[in-house]
Amino acid sequence: MSGVPDVREMSVAVAFAGMKRVADVVFRAGCPDCRASFELGAGALRLAIGATSKTTFYSFTCPECGTAVRKPAGERIVELLTGGGVRTLRLHSTV
Repeated sequence: MSGVPDVREMSVAVAFAGMKRVADVVFRAGCPDCRASFELGAGALRLAIGATSKTTFYSFTCPECGTAVRKPAGERIVELLTGGGVRTLRLHSTV
């Protein structure tokens, strides 16, 4: 160790030096019961990834009527939700 800072560490520090806050990701959603449309933060959604497309879904509680909503999640939805920080549960079959 020569006491010289690692260039990679310095680059990361410089890159984030002016950053004050990362914008929160919001997702547009709708309730099939009350028909309300709204935006939800990543913390309001849950993603369950199963072995098949029939067992892969996301869920949330409607902020308008309180209904528990569960909707199927295809590959693109899974990609968007995981990229946006939604908590994910991987379902495993017991065969």
